[in-house]
Amino acid sequence: MFKIKLHGGKTAEVEESMFWHTTSHILAQAVKRLFPEAKLAIGPSIENGFYYDFDVEKPFSEEDLAKIEEEMKKIIKEDLELERFELPREEALKLMEEKGEPYKVELINDLPEGEVISFYKQGDFTDLCRGPHVPNTGVIKAVKLLSSSGAYWRGDEKNKMLQRIYGISFPKASELEEYLNMLEEAKKRDHRKLGKELDLFFFDETAPGMAYWMPKGFKMMNILIDLWRKEHEKRGYLEFSGPQLNSSELWKTSGHWDHYKEDMFVLEDSDGKEQALKPMNCPNAIKIYGSKLRSYKDLPLRFSDIDVIHRNEKSGQLNGLFRVRMFRQDDAHNFISQDQIGSEIKDIIEIAKYLYGIFGLDFELTLSTRPDDFMGDIELWNEAEANLRSVLDELCGKDQYRINEGDGAFYGPKIDIKMKDCLGREWQMGTVQVDFQLPLRFNLSYIDSNGDKKTPILIHRALFGSFERFIGIITEHFAGAFPAWLSPVQVKVLPISDNQKEYAEKVVAELAANGLRVELDDRQEKIGYKIREAQLSKVPYMLILGEKEVESGAVGVRARKEGDIGAMPIADFIAKIQEEIKNFK
Repeated sequence: MFKIKLHGGKTAEVEESMFWHTTSHILAQAVKRLFPEAKLAIGPSIENGFYYDFDVEKPFSEEDLAKIEEEMKKIIKEDLELERFELPREEALKLMEEKGEPYKVELINDLPEGEVISFYKQGDFTDLCRGPHVPNTGVIKAVKLLSSSGAYWRGDEKNKMLQRIYGISFPKASELEEYLNMLEEAKKRDHRKLGKELDLFFFDETAPGMAYWMPKGFKMMNILIDLWRKEHEKRGYLEFSGPQLNSSELWKTSGHWDHYKEDMFVLEDSDGKEQALKPMNCPNAIKIYGSKLRSYKDLPLRFSDIDVIHRNEKSGQLNGLFRVRMFRQDDAHNFISQDQIGSEIKDIIEIAKYLYGIFGLDFELTLSTRPDDFMGDIELWNEAEANLRSVLDELCGKDQYRINEGDGAFYGPKIDIKMKDCLGREWQMGTVQVDFQLPLRFNLSYIDSNGDKKTPILIHRALFGSFERFIGIITEHFAGAFPAWLSPVQVKVLPISDNQKEYAEKVVAELAANGLRVELDDRQEKIGYKIREAQLSKVPYMLILGEKEVESGAVGVRARKEGDIGAMPIADFIAKIQEEIKNFK
């Protein structure tokens, strides 16, 4: 929420989305003043700021953005009131046609019959818009245009390429300055940049949206998977693996063929039958459940898997590890009876608290409730939502979690996990979804205590979201300086000269024998250069070996955080780092 000053000295709180949406109108007004021939498309608020799409003859330059930003500041100073009005469909079309706005005409034509068609006017500028908005342009005290790029109309590659301008705004100049500083820090922490520098992963045009994992990065991946696997095994999860390629018949039964096909990689097999690389694991988990007769005594039945999945994301939406076409989801599908909903959700959230706590990450929970197009028995919905609210009340405290009314999936309510990193950026992480429909579509059942057939309830859940995405997030969170337990290389051994090489090899062997991940830098370089290189690689510990260390059987310890710690026996150093790794929780 933003606190804004109104006319007369009063203050009010408004949603960031409303504030940024108004700023997008100011952006559009400024562009129309400077580029009268520009055609307006859409200009929504987004997670951090806003954008507006324009149809113009040539892309906006840096000089253009600077001029537009200055014009926006003038409009803000003009303190224009935003006035809402409605028009019948024909009049609305006529208005936009007279203004020469074909994209707005298309949007109006696509509105369903009976839909209220509203506009907002500020000074000499009018835009088709549902709203809401802040009362006047003057409440926006600080604005910055960040970038421009190409964007297809309505996200369809078959449509015309428009020019999109991104921006941010705040009620105070100090808030804008703080945000811009955060952006600069975020650039330094960019996981794509650090991934290359630290030799973790990279992307190549030969496989868009699919990471090449280097040995160090894949070591981190496996450390996370082992952590995840051990915690789930303790809680009764059964890991399985399913096919990468499934017949279209499976996806038709699940409903994905009708609702998700364009996001799937589809091909034909040698018999001419359609197959698809799986974009999610739920149908395979369902097949595992349905492979034998189940009893109420089997429930909860928790199937986990970390198979690779593929999604045919549009190239313009790919974003490092955050948005990829191939990834490993930290997935599980829990089959339960109706009376187990509350306890099962509570157990899942407890796992999330444990895993996020390891990394020092705070998170919030959001409950999304029954949408208008829900399917199934309303009483079952009401009971499921009551169970979820009860669990969240107990774990978070009443009113300590968000509620998105009507934002649940059509097949059941859900809980979303939103996490903040060290820069205050919010990330949509895992999700916990209650599903009443897929078990029905696949005719799943179990035998209850009375010997009757009952349909189980399915809980879809992913906590990290995906291992790829999570590694991207924690790479930026830690700025590549991973804690010792997670770092792919925990110790670098640096002999000062070739005279210490034999001793250095013995030290490396002893560290490795004690389960430590160690590298030897025996290049014929000055020790200062080796230390700087090790610091740039963000290794937690360096062991400097000179003649004194060889004679005394010791190691000179330099820590990433504390700097030079001094010499100590090898056994003492091993005990020190092993204790640190053991107590990473």
